[in-house]
Amino acid sequence: MPASPLSISCRMPHFANAPALLRAGFLAMAAACLVSPCLARESPALPPTLTRAMREARIPERNISIHVRDAGSDQTIIDLNGDQPRSPASTIKVLTTFVALDSLGPSYTWKTRVYRTGRLANGVLAGDLVLVGGGDPYMTSERWWSFVQSLRESGLTRIDGDIVIDNTYFAPIAGSRGDFDAKPWHSYNVLPDALMVNFQTSRFTLTVNPQRARPQIAVNPLPSNLVVQNQALIGQGRCGGYNYGVTFNTPEDKPATVVVGGTLPAACGSFSINRAIMTAPEYAYGTFRTLWAQSGGTIGGGLRVAPLPADATLLYTHDSLPLPEIIRLVNKFSNNVMARHLLLTLGAEKFGAPATAQHGREAVSQWLADHEIRIPGLALDNGSGLSREERVTARGMAEMLDVAWHSPFMPEFAASLPLSAVDGTLRNRFRAAGMQGRLRLKTGRIDDVSGLAGFVNAASGKTYVVVILINHPGTQNGSADIVQTELIRWVFAQ
Repeated sequence: MPASPLSISCRMPHFANAPALLRAGFLAMAAACLVSPCLARESPALPPTLTRAMREARIPERNISIHVRDAGSDQTIIDLNGDQPRSPASTIKVLTTFVALDSLGPSYTWKTRVYRTGRLANGVLAGDLVLVGGGDPYMTSERWWSFVQSLRESGLTRIDGDIVIDNTYFAPIAGSRGDFDAKPWHSYNVLPDALMVNFQTSRFTLTVNPQRARPQIAVNPLPSNLVVQNQALIGQGRCGGYNYGVTFNTPEDKPATVVVGGTLPAACGSFSINRAIMTAPEYAYGTFRTLWAQSGGTIGGGLRVAPLPADATLLYTHDSLPLPEIIRLVNKFSNNVMARHLLLTLGAEKFGAPATAQHGREAVSQWLADHEIRIPGLALDNGSGLSREERVTARGMAEMLDVAWHSPFMPEFAASLPLSAVDGTLRNRFRAAGMQGRLRLKTGRIDDVSGLAGFVNAASGKTYVVVILINHPGTQNGSADIVQTELIRWVFAQ
């Protein structure tokens, strides 16, 4: 571990048998070492351009942590406050995703299973259909459609009983979707669920029709049990403003109801917005029932949320995307709920179901200990960075990335990170000549926090591990970008 600028390396030779005059000289030299550094091992000085960028951004050094190391030689190039715990925002996803990849392996998949109770004959089930969630982080509406079609192709046509949802693979999550920032309708705030469908999110499209007093509303996907109350009006004036003047609300006592209000200017013509709605079981049931009816099937009963009966018979198993594709989606697009599913899955695989965040944290801590990575002040919360509690150090994250770089799974992990000026959250950043496609960096940003963590393939051909975490008021508004950009430019030039 590199020494601080005040670290001293004054190893005095053995002089017990030396002449008195020499002993006096040695003692004088030792005394001098107590006053000023003697053979001091100083951390590499910060590049002047980086120091200037900090001044320009008005962010003091004490609020910035940086660790840069040569991935080939493991030599530390820059270390500024490397052991200071910081809020990482979404950069913590590099830890969650790589620990998942290294622990579960690249062939890992989640299973969503279908069971039946009662007799099945001639396509008619005289009993209940039980949908057992296995924690699939990416059961989109397209994959849910495929799930329903595959079940229909098994010969099942009519279900006389209920649709039973078993989501007990994950323990109940404390809190609500609005706890982080009071915006429960945003998809990034969706809570994990063992049977999460399409992130509980539907697209609402409002279209102005001159023949109507209210805009038409289309919902996709449309849960059969969703009630949409259209109270929106059509108005005049320019098209603009927050959500074009349209509001969305869900009454507390009616979680399956969405009230659309406000006034949509006729000049807008059409307006679409995604909204997280309903509870996970209600959304899964409603969309399943819609797709089942569209495929020609019928359901006689309703929804029940209950554990799988002991005497149920397995009917169908649906595999998720493989883990490398999942972590690519998590890191490229900074998907919070998918990252949380990874942490819960780590806990379930190591300690058994039901999965809890605490068991996931313990699994990550054990992985760090097994790889002799010590992170003072480490505080894991949900593994996504959408948290005010998570803390990590720049050096600790860099050590983890160094392990990843030398791992057999390095290609899968590196491919999951956003690529400069190409895709993900870096598609509009680092577009300077020669830098396109040579930076693989996870971004992170919440209020007063901004960070980058990943790999820089420098102009020299060397690869550097880079972590920069900035915790300073207002950095989420772009002031941190100046410092981050100057750091990456300097590293790229090495």
